Amino acid sequence: MNRHYYISDNLDELEKLENELEASGISTEQIHVLSEQDADVEQHQLHDVPSLMKQDVVHSGQVASLIGLALAALVILLAWLNGWAESPAGWTPFVFLAVVLVGFCVWEGSLLGMQQPNSAFRRFADRLHEGKHLFFVDVKPGQEPILNQVIAHHPRLELAGTGEATPDWAVSVQRRWHQFRRMI
Repeated sequence: MNRHYYISDNLDELEKLENELEASGISTEQIHVLSEQDADVEQHQLHDVPSLMKQDVVHSGQVASLIGLALAALVILLAWLNGWAESPAGWTPFVFLAVVLVGFCVWEGSLLGMQQPNSAFRRFADRLHEGKHLFFVDVKPGQEPILNQVIAHHPRLELAGTGEATPDWAVSVQRRWHQFRRMI
């Protein structure tokens, strides 16, 4: 999937655009609006960015997990090289320490990520501070022509680039979750 970013200062136009995309077969879960004016986005019934996605929790947690895995490997390696596992306790304390290190690093990295804006949206921070809105769509390669056709009817939108999209499986899970919630 590919993510297409657009900048606009008109929420009415974005609401119309979202409705046209949904009518053309692009699901609501593929469409998001990021703005510093959350109340206005909600008033226009646009699909806003979840608060967890606004922060860098996932990315920071992934980076920290790599650090934790490296530390865990170091603990296991040191225990093996120095023969510490030959003690009556065996490998248990070292494996436990390795698991604790990975968990701690992921936890700490995620906490640090909660204090940072999402790394995917940092390049748009100045435009958002100006009162603009970021509209982005995650599309499969087969949906690219649909997106281009609908976007062509909105010349006031400013193309702001492309990027890595939410994985297709995650969008499918979100879609099923929303369907399940509607049934309840």
